[in-house]
Amino acid sequence: MEVVEYGGVHVMITEQAILDALREVEDPEVHKSIVELDMVKRIDIQGDHVTVEVLLTVAGCPLRNKIEEDVRAALAAVSGVKSFDVILGTMTEEDRKKFADKIRPKQDPLQLLGQPQTPPLLREDTKTQFVAVASGKGGVGKSTVTANLAVALARQGYRVGVIDADIYGFSLPNIFQLGDRKPTLVDNLLMPVQEEGVKIISMGFFVHDNNPVVWRGPMLGKMLRNFFNEVYWGDLDVLLLDLPPGTGDVALDIHQMLPKSKEVIVTTPQSNATEVAARAGTMALRTDHEVLGVIENMSYFETNGEKHYIFGQGGGEKLARELEAEMLGQIPLGVATASGSGIFAKDTIQGQVFEEMAERLTEKIGLTKISH
Repeated sequence: MEVVEYGGVHVMITEQAILDALREVEDPEVHKSIVELDMVKRIDIQGDHVTVEVLLTVAGCPLRNKIEEDVRAALAAVSGVKSFDVILGTMTEEDRKKFADKIRPKQDPLQLLGQPQTPPLLREDTKTQFVAVASGKGGVGKSTVTANLAVALARQGYRVGVIDADIYGFSLPNIFQLGDRKPTLVDNLLMPVQEEGVKIISMGFFVHDNNPVVWRGPMLGKMLRNFFNEVYWGDLDVLLLDLPPGTGDVALDIHQMLPKSKEVIVTTPQSNATEVAARAGTMALRTDHEVLGVIENMSYFETNGEKHYIFGQGGGEKLARELEAEMLGQIPLGVATASGSGIFAKDTIQGQVFEEMAERLTEKIGLTKISH
């Protein structure tokens, strides 16, 4: 404890005051206080100068700048503190095990009876809503739609996760421009990569040099289950699943694993695309998955205020009628960013369409934000 003069008044700087300030700082991946997670290793008070050491799970933590920024902001608000140093260290293996124990879900009662652990997201009492994004064929922009829908939901304040369930044709890491970023492994728990407020897991994180995935059906289902069993998702309001095109093994696994999941069907305006997409929608209906609506991608190209329907017109509306579902939106052609990212800015025409579709989705499924 140090007593310093602050604004003409003698102020006591205590370790407790520093801890109370740091309690407001959350680990961006697990959304729990760094104090609660025992990430604050050392607090040193010398007069009006404070040194704080915070331990990161791994040395190359991609969120280190965010954590340091938040710690500095918290220290700057402490009465009497005129200067400070923030040191970012790295957890030992023992530290990481303790960290994992604090975030690991509580045991399912069934596991205590010797039965397999059910992941929190798959338990019957989960509050997370599941929305699978499907298409009949590839090349219609399904993954881009999934990514931008997830970002739109996150911008509206929802806690969003995305599973890239297209094991063979994974593309979300490229759409989000994640580069070499990988999930962090903390004592057998994978921390999903976060971008644009969205938690992301994809087969693409585990494949080197863009090698093909040569697996048979059972391996696909096993990998999908690992995305639920071995990934720390925390509390999610909604989890989007980017399904592979068609009606194959992964789609069947999703229908079995997530009987309460709902679906969105993505198509382009051409009749051949909508005819194939109708099969994916019919499969959803036959497995008792509600089709929330149809999204028509690449609907038109707009220039000088005039719309050009280069792929035809009316396909999405026809598909919606066939599936007795709502037409959620029509997305015009456009380039998201010059850098190659597939995420549209909020103020673009496409970004506005995704914002409107996200609002419709939340209304249709009665989505509410899970309280912290």
